[in-house]
Amino acid sequence: KMVDDPDAVEVRIQAGSPTLYEAVVAPDDIGQVVGREGRIVKSIRSLVAAAAQKRGEYATFEIAEPQD
Repeated sequence: KMVDDPDAVEVRIQAGSPTLYEAVVAPDDIGQVVGREGRIVKSIRSLVAAAAQKRGEYATFEIAEPQD
């Protein structure tokens, strides 16, 4: 499992060029999603960008802490 608190995970999408996909995770889970030397988040960004490019669009991915 990628996060310890899956109920806290939320994905927000902000339209634009590029489209921003933002994953909101619990503060304690950010390190797990980023991974060692940022490998996991880099892989997710690559997948998001490749999927968007296949549709002729641009997209990026970021991680955010939940806002209270």
